[in-house]
Amino acid sequence: MPEWLPEAAAAVLAAVIAITFHEAAHGYAARALGDPTAALLGRVSLNPLRHVDPFGTVLLPAILLGSQLLATGRVDFLFGWAKPVPVDVRHFANPRAGMMWVAAAGPAMNALLALAAAFALHPAIWAEPLLSADSAAFLYRFLALFILANLVLGLFNLFPVPPLDGGRILVGLLPLRAAMAWARLEPVGLFLVIGVLFLLPMAVPEFRPMDWFVRELVRPAFSLVLRAAGHDFP
Repeated sequence: MPEWLPEAAAAVLAAVIAITFHEAAHGYAARALGDPTAALLGRVSLNPLRHVDPFGTVLLPAILLGSQLLATGRVDFLFGWAKPVPVDVRHFANPRAGMMWVAAAGPAMNALLALAAAFALHPAIWAEPLLSADSAAFLYRFLALFILANLVLGLFNLFPVPPLDGGRILVGLLPLRAAMAWARLEPVGLFLVIGVLFLLPMAVPEFRPMDWFVRELVRPAFSLVLRAAGHDFP
């Protein structure tokens, strides 16, 4: 077995579960608030294939995965997204508030999954003497990558630019006129985010927003989740 295969398998599994539950949470929240659109289209589902986006779910994670394995032999950062869950705000009693809660459901799910994985480290530690060294290493690496994948996905989606979840939450919180103006970014918002975070650093090497994101947001959140689950982590 290639040495990189367990690392790649753990990273892919962690990312797929994190993305699937994130998108399903949007669908469940929309249905709970009265919108059946996602349910009718089969998107209220934990089947990953129903949420696959060719670029965001397959190509981009594969590029990140392959480049890190080739460079360092391990995976320290993985990111992707799924097809947007269809939502018809006309079914909500309050469209702006309804869309805000649907948007918040995805990052909230990721936070809960990260915390659950941190708690799962306790039985993993207790079970370590019963496992082979390779099995224990895979389990620990999967749980660490699962926490990381959920934190990266949840926190990234909280950037306040529509159509990211944070942008839609902000639209729900702003006064109506400001909300309408901010919502107009939705058709180009994702291109702006990709441009600023991934393309601009290629032209300006000193500009490294993803390094800041990992250092200032993901790492402290990782530490917080482990400490909240009762682990002695700095």
